Amino acid sequence: MSQILSWNQLFPVDQPPSMEQIDRYTDNPLWPELRQYLKEVYGAEPQPVYSRCGLEPGWNVKFKKGSKALATVYFRPGYATAMVSVAPRDEAAAEAALLTCTEYVKELYRRTSSSKMGRWLMLDLTSPEVLEDVKALLAVRVKPAGK
Repeated sequence: MSQILSWNQLFPVDQPPSMEQIDRYTDNPLWPELRQYLKEVYGAEPQPVYSRCGLEPGWNVKFKKGSKALATVYFRPGYATAMVSVAPRDEAAAEAALLTCTEYVKELYRRTSSSKMGRWLMLDLTSPEVLEDVKALLAVRVKPAGK
């Protein structure tokens, strides 16, 4: 039986993955859709960054609009997880946006502690509806171009 290599074993710190390699590993059509959305709406290009974090070591992809972080995406086989933060000053707007979100995202928001740094939501891209929720929360953080 062959052993499946973890993400950080496949791509150690000195071997960044290409977007095509990330797409194949993740095998989740919502990930390229999120990437395209961030590029078209915010002009944000994917920036691979290596993290030595004990919980999720390895390469992730960050998106920024100017100096402002939009999202960081983490990868597992079949999954992409978007981390979106909600600043304390944006909580009222986020809670208004949550009214149209999926139960999964509403429950995750309720369970995520708020701090002076905000809420860091780890959203698994499991359906087109969750992707729409991610977009709604991103719009709270940074207004889309032309809106």
